[in-house]
Amino acid sequence: MTKPLITRRTVLRGAGVALGLPWLEAASTTPRHPVRMAALYMPNGVNVPAWTPQGQGRDFQLSPTLQPLAPLKDKITVLSNLWNANSKGGDGHYVKEAAILTCATIKKTPGADIANATSVDQVAAQRTANLTPLPSLELGVTPVAIGVDAVVGYTRIYGSHIAWSNPTTPLAREINPRSVYERLFRASSGPQGNAAKMEALLLDRVLGDAKRLRGQVGAEDRVRLDEYLSVMRSLEERVQRASTAGKTTWKARAPIDPKSAPTDQPVDHAQHVRLMLDMIALAFQTDTTRISTFMFGNAVSNVSFRFLPGVSAGHHDVSHHQNDAGKLRQYQIISQWHIEQFAYLLQKLDNMQEGEGTVLDHSMVLFASALSDGNRHDPHRLPLVLGGRGGGRIDSGQHLVYSDDSPMANLFVSMLDAFGAPVERFADSTGYLPGLLKGV
Repeated sequence: MTKPLITRRTVLRGAGVALGLPWLEAASTTPRHPVRMAALYMPNGVNVPAWTPQGQGRDFQLSPTLQPLAPLKDKITVLSNLWNANSKGGDGHYVKEAAILTCATIKKTPGADIANATSVDQVAAQRTANLTPLPSLELGVTPVAIGVDAVVGYTRIYGSHIAWSNPTTPLAREINPRSVYERLFRASSGPQGNAAKMEALLLDRVLGDAKRLRGQVGAEDRVRLDEYLSVMRSLEERVQRASTAGKTTWKARAPIDPKSAPTDQPVDHAQHVRLMLDMIALAFQTDTTRISTFMFGNAVSNVSFRFLPGVSAGHHDVSHHQNDAGKLRQYQIISQWHIEQFAYLLQKLDNMQEGEGTVLDHSMVLFASALSDGNRHDPHRLPLVLGGRGGGRIDSGQHLVYSDDSPMANLFVSMLDAFGAPVERFADSTGYLPGLLKGV
């Protein structure tokens, strides 16, 4: 071993955390290209017959819903028959959708005593948090839902977050594309000590006001404030660390032009989604972070897709199709639109040259829904597609069909290994997914 490029005491400036000895790439004189990991979540499930490809292995045909991925067929892996056993009970949505990246059983509660588990993205982020300005980037397009879903008795906070830094802390999402761009620019521009201290002071003031207000409102509003405070804990921790962290030896892999910031007022849902996906691509290209999550919508999302030809209703409405042919057709159109956005991000990453490959070659981007058939709230045979080659570890270009009810947690164990953060077990995992990793 030669002298490490990063010492044990290296810490970073930004929303980061000081860790011990970094992963092996930091101790090499010829560091490999970083591996990135992202998860894109779509609510409400899919039209299953229009989703599942024909054939398996490398000899498979993309389904109508997955057809937008045809130009990238050799860089994707379709995964069939995985499920999250720990989400089989409970209500139709929250139990399953809050646990899409944790594979845990969430606690049923209408208040602030939430309980889930650490999500796979944050397990990975813990390993690389001291190598990039931002340990992870959580994005969405819909504001956090507050209050209690009276039909099922769960706090709506569960339906607004898929990234959890620990069982009681969902990570705050950013939904303004311009704010995300400015955050990436600040992170790539070096230490911003004064700015971080000002942000900490502002956050202290807001949290102080919220805590004082709690003693002046009724029980229902106290629940809403408790939900707000539980989400803000993660932001408070990151801002506090940013104001005290030391300098970093990190350097951006590509420049960020401050004059190219996107609008903070997207004209519609489609533009909003594309802008947020652009932010993931920019973050990965510059190496500002190697971990990101994106929510197309909250659980039970009823975003209107009337802008799509042939669709006349909201997403959640058509997911409860009751086998009506017209609703099933609209359900498929909406799912295919989401896959088109997934393909847009993959193609953008594949157009970014990096060494002899592309940023997509050095990434893993998971598209997932926590339900298969939304009409039955079915957690079996989850719709999952993994884009990218994970730095050469993923044996892509396949449709991998597993035995019924194979643990989705096995996928996460495999992804963590490819990322460089191997674990012996994640949730109810039983090992690696056969055929996904080269050499395993």
